Amino acid sequence: MIKKMFVLATMLISTLGCAQKEETTFKKEGLENVMVTKENQPITFAEILKKYEGKTIVIDVWASWCSDCIKGMPKVKALQEKYPDATYLFISMDKTYEAWLKGIEKYEVKGEHYLTSDGMKGVFGKSINLDWIPRYMVVDKTGKIALYKVIEADDEKLIKTLESLK
Repeated sequence: MIKKMFVLATMLISTLGCAQKEETTFKKEGLENVMVTKENQPITFAEILKKYEGKTIVIDVWASWCSDCIKGMPKVKALQEKYPDATYLFISMDKTYEAWLKGIEKYEVKGEHYLTSDGMKGVFGKSINLDWIPRYMVVDKTGKIALYKVIEADDEKLIKTLESLK
C-alpha cells in the first residue's frame, strides 16, 4: 500500500513538474535577439514589440518550407478578417533572406514580417521554447504575453484570447 502511494505521489510530482507553465513575459535573450526586416536591416525583438505597443499582437512563428505553416495560412487569413484591429507579426524561421521573401510573396502573407537570424534552435527559438511551427502567440496591449502557445490558428484558446482583448 505504501509502495503504491509512493509511486502515485512520484508520478504526480513528475507530471506537475513537466507541465509547461504559461509565460507572460519574453526572456531577456529573446528580446535582445537581432532579427532582420524585409529591407534587410537589423532589429531586435524588443524594438519590434515597441513598434506595436498599445496594440494586440498575434505572433505567427513560421517558415516558407514548413508544410503545416502553409496549410494553416487560410486559418490565419480568417483570423485577420475576424480581428482586423490586431497586428499580425510573422517571425520566420527560414534559412535564407531570399527564401523568406519568396515565401511571403508566394503565400501572400499579409502583416509585419521579420526573419530570425539563427533558426528554430537559435536564441529566439530557445527563448520561447519553440518545439513546433507554426506557433501562435498573443501579446496584449500592455506588452504582456496573453497566450503563450498554440499550434493551430483556429485553436479555441487563441479565439478566446483575442475575444477577451477586443
